[in-house]
Amino acid sequence: MIEPRYRQQTLYEQALRTFMPDHQKLLWEGWMLRVDELLEKDELVEIVHQALQQRHPQSGTRGRMGTPAEVVLRLLVLKHLKDWSYETLEKEVRPNLVYREFTRIGGERVPDAKTMVRWGRALGPKVIRQIHETVVEVSRETRVVSGRKLRVDTTVVETNIHYPTDSGLLGDGVRVLTRTMQYIQREAGQAGTRLRNRLRSVKHRLIEISRAAKGRGQQAEEKIQRGYEKLMGTTRQVLSQAKIFVEEVASGIKQATTRLGDIRLKAWVEQLKHFSQLTERVLEQTKARVLEGNTHFQDKVLSLFEEHTEAIRKGKAAKPTEFGKMVKIQEAEHQIITDYEVFEKRPIDAELLLPSIETHQNLLDRLPRLVAADAGFFSADNQTQAQEKGVEKLAVPNKRTRSRAVWQHQRQRWFRRAQRWRVGCEGRISVLKRKHGLLRCRYRGMDGMERWVGLGAIANNLIQIGKRLAQKPAQA
Repeated sequence: MIEPRYRQQTLYEQALRTFMPDHQKLLWEGWMLRVDELLEKDELVEIVHQALQQRHPQSGTRGRMGTPAEVVLRLLVLKHLKDWSYETLEKEVRPNLVYREFTRIGGERVPDAKTMVRWGRALGPKVIRQIHETVVEVSRETRVVSGRKLRVDTTVVETNIHYPTDSGLLGDGVRVLTRTMQYIQREAGQAGTRLRNRLRSVKHRLIEISRAAKGRGQQAEEKIQRGYEKLMGTTRQVLSQAKIFVEEVASGIKQATTRLGDIRLKAWVEQLKHFSQLTERVLEQTKARVLEGNTHFQDKVLSLFEEHTEAIRKGKAAKPTEFGKMVKIQEAEHQIITDYEVFEKRPIDAELLLPSIETHQNLLDRLPRLVAADAGFFSADNQTQAQEKGVEKLAVPNKRTRSRAVWQHQRQRWFRRAQRWRVGCEGRISVLKRKHGLLRCRYRGMDGMERWVGLGAIANNLIQIGKRLAQKPAQA
């Protein structure tokens, strides 16, 4: 059964408050005290409470007492405030009095990392977005954000994959298919076709291709092609064997001896089908790219495990191609992220400006007076429609014209100041990547990417709101 909060204090908490009543002011940072107050809000706790109650039909009324929703919320927030893994989170909270108090665990047992992983999946991207919108509303209520300004930019959040070479993807496919067939054979015994392990052969082919790729000239290219032909032939043999395993399980030749074994077999067969389809796609693209020389093959598979990964080029000299998803970050005053969005397919930046203005208006109940973005967001339609909506100052430079009037317009003081303020969005993205983990997503799947970006934005907002509120008494 899931409760919103712990019902009563433990002896540990009572003793701490009795013998050290001002421990928070002595041990906590100023912004942390303000964040602690913000997370006390019933609206935030109730969002998490309702989500956890939906994990099972009777989660809200029956069963042993689970970890309260407030503790779940605070643990996930602390994880992304510090950019820790779940294992590090468990290890850090257990001996630390400040973190125990902040997360409201007190004298209770700290949940293990695997349990916290399941909490994150149970909340899902929609719940994370609700929490983010509530935090933005709090920033508005506390007058940290007024909504007069808007700046927007895009970035790439990488997925947790290795560099996607064709040979590496073929090796991944053979490894996963072979491992799954080993599970099936172990469960079903020696009935039917026996598995032939070709992993050693594939390993040799991968080493051969890797060594040949270091060479130059026609001879090296011929060696690479021969290596790929052998590797592709072995991969086709593994795919053929996987198909036979699927057919034998379906016909009953390979079957489990227990009911739990039947469930496992069904899951492994579905896994075989899924990865067989992906490996066949990798074979097609390898044939086109390596053997036929078509390097612009459409719908390339970049990872067998993170299928949604895209190859995105943003013009960076240090990293010309990034493998992940395009993310939009839009901010208001005081570095508060009012909205984020993870895109299924990379959009054109110019298509994002007007929807960002509308989102800003819906969230903050006012149209921004100033809108700033880089040159990628410029279009004549954007400029016209933003002015029709009522935006007074639109600071989006047009670098595609030599018009003297446009040049003079962009040389005005307010325009240059707006562009200097716009550059802060790049700094905010850098902070998100360095401090809150948006450099590389550690959660799996598209849902995991949305949760990862959302929790990073929430962590950023809480810190900025906390710092802003902590400064107010000093200014008064």
